[in-house]
Amino acid sequence: MRHFLEELRVQRWDDHRYYHHSRINQSLHLLSAVSFLVAYALAFKNPAGAALVGWLVAMTSRQVGHLFFEPKGYDEVNHATHEHKEEIKVGYNLRRKIVLLALWALSPLPLYLEPSLFGLCEPHQSSGALIHQIGGIWLALGIGGLLFRTVQLFFVRDLQTGLVWATKILTDPFHDIKLYHKAPLRLVQDRAGRHGRAVQAPQPSVVSDGADTGIAGDHPAASSAAS
Repeated sequence: MRHFLEELRVQRWDDHRYYHHSRINQSLHLLSAVSFLVAYALAFKNPAGAALVGWLVAMTSRQVGHLFFEPKGYDEVNHATHEHKEEIKVGYNLRRKIVLLALWALSPLPLYLEPSLFGLCEPHQSSGALIHQIGGIWLALGIGGLLFRTVQLFFVRDLQTGLVWATKILTDPFHDIKLYHKAPLRLVQDRAGRHGRAVQAPQPSVVSDGADTGIAGDHPAASSAAS
């Protein structure tokens, strides 16, 4: 158990230091984390509704942060290229995420082509029923995506790495709230500070969105990159 918890700590640390430099990304992860907790609570009574919240709000906000706001250049803090970080990532790197998001976007298409999903469900008779069925498909896709990468890690890494990663993904909402609950305030402060400097000395700003994120460099035990 001690080794399991240590690897969980390392995966979480690497995920933070490699992939969450941007204040905007951190703030979007806070929104995502809160939305996932709402989805967790909703899952007990309405699993399909929980999937709709999870994919439309939680996953979308999380991946928008990674795709559009996280710096893709050389990481001066950790002395690593974007390509290297993508290569060593334990979970879903950007390429895998794009594939997963494409599957998510296209997954309702079978309901249009075959409303009964080849006998798996009753053809929808209303828009509400259609939305509920789409939620069911997205629920299956979310569970399938988690299980697929977990089992894949059993073979490309080892059993513990896969189990630790799955544990990390399921508990990320709690950890992200703890880690990024001040990110929106700091983002506002960063923007206000830039505006103040611009008034005093109107020069092009060279400060990026990832400036002063509190991300330290190498961690003594950090050796992996998580999702």
